[in-house]
Amino acid sequence: MRGDLIRILSLVEEKANELKLEGFEPDVVLVGGEAYEFIKAQVNEEFGGDEEILELSGLKVRIVDELGKDAVVIDSKALGYGGARRFKVL
Repeated sequence: MRGDLIRILSLVEEKANELKLEGFEPDVVLVGGEAYEFIKAQVNEEFGGDEEILELSGLKVRIVDELGKDAVVIDSKALGYGGARRFKVL
């Protein structure tokens, strides 16, 4: 559904902007396995096809199964310094 996809993209952008305001440079979205499959289904329903999701809102996507239904926007160069924001996808 378009609403779910818009909600997810809005959350990614919101968390990225929070990091930018704190001086970080977000560059990656870590996505749980269940969350990734949900996002992939939403994108493929909206745009057709069966493509892998490589990017969300200009940030690289990496799958981390342990995150389950969550995702985390990170600054990969400053992760140990608080450069991360987690959110629920499902």
